[in-house]
Amino acid sequence: MPDNGKLAPTNELERQAAQANRDVMQAESPVSRDTTTTTVEEIVTAYPKKVAKKRGKHIVVRDPSIPDQEIQANARTTPGIITQRGCSFAGCKGVVVGPFGDCVHIVHGPVGCSYYSWLTRRNQFKPREEGQNFLHYCFTTDMDEHDLVFGGVKKLKQAVQEAYDIFHPKSITVHATCPVGLIGDDIQGAAKEMTAKLGIEVIAFNCEGYKGVSQSAGHHIANNGFFKQWIGKDTETEEIPGYTVNLLGEYNIGGDAWEIERVLNKCGINVVASFSGDGSYDEATQAHLAKVNLVMCHRSINYMATMMETKFGTPWMKVNFIGVHAFAKSLRKIARFFDDAALTERVEQVIAEEVGLAEAQLAEYRKRLNGKTVFLFVGGSRAHHYQELFADLGMKTIVAGYEFAHRDDYEGRQALPRIKVDADSRNIEELEVKPDPDRFKLALSEEVLTQLRQEKVLSEYEGMMPDMGEGTLLVDNISHHELDLLIQRFKPDLIGSGIKDKYVIEKFGVPSKQLHNYDYGGPFAGFQGAVNFAKDIDLRVNGPAWKYIEAPW
Repeated sequence: MPDNGKLAPTNELERQAAQANRDVMQAESPVSRDTTTTTVEEIVTAYPKKVAKKRGKHIVVRDPSIPDQEIQANARTTPGIITQRGCSFAGCKGVVVGPFGDCVHIVHGPVGCSYYSWLTRRNQFKPREEGQNFLHYCFTTDMDEHDLVFGGVKKLKQAVQEAYDIFHPKSITVHATCPVGLIGDDIQGAAKEMTAKLGIEVIAFNCEGYKGVSQSAGHHIANNGFFKQWIGKDTETEEIPGYTVNLLGEYNIGGDAWEIERVLNKCGINVVASFSGDGSYDEATQAHLAKVNLVMCHRSINYMATMMETKFGTPWMKVNFIGVHAFAKSLRKIARFFDDAALTERVEQVIAEEVGLAEAQLAEYRKRLNGKTVFLFVGGSRAHHYQELFADLGMKTIVAGYEFAHRDDYEGRQALPRIKVDADSRNIEELEVKPDPDRFKLALSEEVLTQLRQEKVLSEYEGMMPDMGEGTLLVDNISHHELDLLIQRFKPDLIGSGIKDKYVIEKFGVPSKQLHNYDYGGPFAGFQGAVNFAKDIDLRVNGPAWKYIEAPW
């Protein structure tokens, strides 16, 4: 994120701490170049020749002297290689759609898929005035052999009817699993029929797990469904006054969104809608009325941001609320957008207060964590976001990668013209979006918007790569073989990862912080979240148990 004059720290305490953060982020890898090179060679030579050639393009040693350094991403995983990826269904239902708490989410498929997508996340939701909260329910049609032979549409419509009769939700979503796509159940037709019958929005998502190369395809499908059927649905409310924003790509794991909103509200900035953590149907239908979209997870929600800008004129900015100084920079970007003296002054007051409190508490943890090394293999943006928070603690990320990212998540959006769209990506519908003739409205003049884009406040994401120091390693869609070798050769002090490899990592005697559902901790976003995180990491990294562990193999 650019540190131009209008986004730079304004007091000496924050200035010094922010500089320490940047020094850690940009520092050269403490692992020697020879060790890095030989380890990469060792990784790829273990594969068959064709696979080695392919995987080699997904493993890149960071070299800032190379302009437009590239890394391969968003490609099919080679069969037989065990990676951390999920499926399209998991990305649609489990990540983007599932957190809406006042809606019933029905999985049309076997019970295992339903249970998996319901159990594995820790999205928090506060009931609104009506008191509805259905997140603790697991809804499924529980398809069996009979349904696979004779079709399950009748069973699906019955499930939708029962859900409506019992719970009266704001909306009902239906999610297809692999068997549904294979037998050809018409879930779109069923949803349309039940929408007319019940008088509420029933949305069907054809997010069969085999679509796309990873859960990223499911994110795209979810974005399309929301955009077509929810965004702009409220046609009665003409305007929401004040400094209004939407949170896009924030999933309220462990209460992150509540900590973010606490600070935004303290500044006088109001969140209209959140996609999808603590998300509510009524708020989502008013999302087009916000003056700017704040994009957290670029990969899971950038489609929505782009489509809303085209149809309603709502600009977007990339933010990061993970880390003390990342949050401060993001707040200044928001203040720069609204360009109101009173708001800017209030934002600076809040930053000074919050940074002062956080830094006072982080100082003790930083003494014990400074110089420790980290691997990060998380999702689509967290492997980038959390580098800022680790740098706040003096910890250097030496290897990082995403599970389901595209090249622009690594290289920045400037890489988009150089990305060739493959057949898998073409399988996902690209909506044709045009300006709404009645509701397209620019919050700022074209001249001001152009200026903000030139300042890289709007419509800009530079990706993870520029924030990684020379000699660090980027590994896309890492396999267990690759992770095992990197642990043995680089000997990190901590790995931030997911549940699929957490316990493998810890059998090596290396603590693992689960950053998909936070190991039942959190919140970790925002200023207070950074302190919570430091406490958690200190207990892990400096716990005495790890030195007694010997891998069983």
